[in-house]
Amino acid sequence: MVGRGFVLGFVLLLGVSVSELLGQQALSPEMRGKVDAAVKQVMEKTGVPSASVGIVQGGRVVYTEAFGRARLSPELMAKPEMHYAVGSISKQFTAACVLLLAEDGKLTLDDPVSKWFPELTRANEVTVRNLLTHTSGYEDYAPQDYTIPAWTKAIKPLELVHTWAGKPLDFDPGTKWQYSNTNFELAGLIVEKASGMPFWRFLETRVLKPLGLKEVLNLDTDRRRMEPSGYMRNALGPLRPTKLEAPGWYFADGALSMPVETLLRWDISVMDQTLLTPASYAAFEQEMKLKDGTGTSYGMGVSVGVRNGRRVVSHTGEVGGFVAANAVYPDDKVAVAVLTNQEASSTAGQIQRAIAALVLPVAASGDHAEAEAQVKAVLTGLQQGKIDRGLFTADCNFYFTQETIGDFQSSLAPLGEVKTVTEGGESLRGGMTFRSFVVGFSGGTAVTVTTYTTSDGKLEQFLVEGKS
Repeated sequence: MVGRGFVLGFVLLLGVSVSELLGQQALSPEMRGKVDAAVKQVMEKTGVPSASVGIVQGGRVVYTEAFGRARLSPELMAKPEMHYAVGSISKQFTAACVLLLAEDGKLTLDDPVSKWFPELTRANEVTVRNLLTHTSGYEDYAPQDYTIPAWTKAIKPLELVHTWAGKPLDFDPGTKWQYSNTNFELAGLIVEKASGMPFWRFLETRVLKPLGLKEVLNLDTDRRRMEPSGYMRNALGPLRPTKLEAPGWYFADGALSMPVETLLRWDISVMDQTLLTPASYAAFEQEMKLKDGTGTSYGMGVSVGVRNGRRVVSHTGEVGGFVAANAVYPDDKVAVAVLTNQEASSTAGQIQRAIAALVLPVAASGDHAEAEAQVKAVLTGLQQGKIDRGLFTADCNFYFTQETIGDFQSSLAPLGEVKTVTEGGESLRGGMTFRSFVVGFSGGTAVTVTTYTTSDGKLEQFLVEGKS
């Protein structure tokens, strides 16, 4: 472990990339052609502006390529060295910071939050482990896949945590799993208190520099260095520019931006276990079990599972205008990373799965069939330019401006009558129920709809994406 780090640092001082050090083996022309075709096929279907794609095989970077336009006007073609926001993939970097502090003896994973923030809700019952595994009960401050008014104003992470982790818990700690950005915002603040230094300085000093991960940007301070612009789409309407959330909102849970090869270098470090001790990596990748023994399919900042008999460690990420997907198969020394610049888009995940099926065949998961009458009614109304605002929360009504409704009507009306609505699954997040649907129209087109429903039955989100 020490020798590996020394060689890596020496090579980086010479300005040589990891891929060059490893003699970057390229994909065969035949496989490269298949990968290129798969990426282009998904991009054509979904209409995402650009995608930056990378592959690791045999523990080596074998492919990096970018497709499409990083910026529409003035036009800028995407390049693999450009910085894309990786959103919640940042969480595993934060988990590594916490695990390093545990190795240093500055904290333990079973320390209560009250050790640093006794004023938070039931802080004596919620542990550091609960935060990193999303089993704390703290409500998610950012479940929506569009920008709400609050996110346009800068906020201090401590203020955010006091607000959201000061609410009643959504459940008793350790009894349920519910994804919550609040957990990692708080984890970042704990890193600061336990280490005695700002979170970003600790991340650079103990994670980024030792691994040679250069060109990693902090979106709170370096967002102007990002070359791509972020976009969104109302239903199947035109691409429209969008903005990153104001500083403070993604502090330690989603603030990183980097080129795709840098993310692949991180993936290689996970495969080779070059940063943490074996015991720390075991904790990082171990599935958290609830108090009743139920599995969560989640470790510390990463989803964990087995696909076709192969162990996989993965995560997706989203911030305003950007979506990323990253999957690591540690035992096979394979990783696939995809970075895109359109929010609320499934493109990154679709590309990641398509490439994995080529380089390491993985079966796609099936959908749960359940029709939802409310989705059909709302879509039918929007096709006519109508909306029952009583169905929606204030945030969602803010999203549905006249321009947005116009985009829904102009893009959905030509598709014909809504014929089928099939629910693909549901989960809890932010104290709400998240659901996804595949909707078929009489003209033969199908789209994806995602919703969030509050406890009183209001729709906090209603988004339509992608012809398929």
